[in-house]
Amino acid sequence: MSFNTFGQLLRITTWGESHGPAIGVVVDGCPPGITFDLKRDVQGFLDKRRPGQSRHTTQRREPDEAKVLSGVVDGVGGVLTTTGTPIHLMIENVDQRSKDYGALAQTFRPGHADYTYWAKYGVRDHRGGGRSSARETACRVAAGAIARLVIKHMVPGAQIRGALVQMGARKIPLEQRAGRWSSAVIDDNDFFCPDGATAVAWAVDLDAIRKAGSSIGAVVEVVAEGMPVGLGAPLYGKLDADLAAAMMSINAVKGVEIGDGMGVAELSGVENADEIRAGNDGKPLFLSNHAGGVLGGISTGQDIVCRFAVKPTSSILTPRRTIDEAGQETDIATKGRHDPCVGIRAVPVGEAMMAIVLADHLLRHRGQVG
Repeated sequence: MSFNTFGQLLRITTWGESHGPAIGVVVDGCPPGITFDLKRDVQGFLDKRRPGQSRHTTQRREPDEAKVLSGVVDGVGGVLTTTGTPIHLMIENVDQRSKDYGALAQTFRPGHADYTYWAKYGVRDHRGGGRSSARETACRVAAGAIARLVIKHMVPGAQIRGALVQMGARKIPLEQRAGRWSSAVIDDNDFFCPDGATAVAWAVDLDAIRKAGSSIGAVVEVVAEGMPVGLGAPLYGKLDADLAAAMMSINAVKGVEIGDGMGVAELSGVENADEIRAGNDGKPLFLSNHAGGVLGGISTGQDIVCRFAVKPTSSILTPRRTIDEAGQETDIATKGRHDPCVGIRAVPVGEAMMAIVLADHLLRHRGQVG
């Protein structure tokens, strides 16, 4: 068992800490012969997650420039070609301010992994949380970019897109759910929000929350379009189980839904059944998608829909009660640079984890049934 590796045939192993010299990921299992441009096909996704791009995210200034150390050969015009060997991507940390965490060396921040890491291992990296920091998710986004290349190679035309669909109690309109989005709208605001009016309201909400010294949670929705039927396996190889595990592995995620998720508890059997007719192309035509594109753990060929809830950032300026390593009671207010809503930058992370799972399952499916 590896505690830093995810996947079966396409395996990613991340390494590094928030305030170490660098972070990175090794992607093993990528087929050979896939060509890509590092700036367009990898860096572009890292730039979406990169901190310091608006007043609504942490002001830590990291360029998040990925360097490829292995697994490719150079071609004409900077084009890289995968060799089938492990692809090693490294991202240097250039804007650490470890002094911001000096007062936290022996004190546990409420809501963080400080206590559990210390209780389990007897030691912890208090500088930004070490491995528990959201900084680690940059590695996932880099790996997700490679996974997207695998998907593009195997299923041309497939698309993965994420959006922020809820911040605090304010949700986007129902008609904007489940991928019915305009990319132009999502790319035109600081929240990856598919509804412009809601994005404006969120900006006002978040300014007030930040000034109050607090933070807020959010819900991210990720949709994969154009994926084939048949991905996943019964019981212990379920596609939706792997998607749930992938999303739950993201720091600060506390809940995952596939399709209607928890909402199916409110439906009757008549309402919930995704009825089927014969399509004009001879393929099954589903009349609804309450199941989120997965039945019995196997993809139906419909859009694969996954949502996850991200808790409010635990590092806040408002003093909170806690204890230190000696068991002494104290109060703590976390200084430093933190996202008032970490869910915003979780959108490209969710897209990346969806891509990693789907690329892995595409390779598994090819290996099992050809």
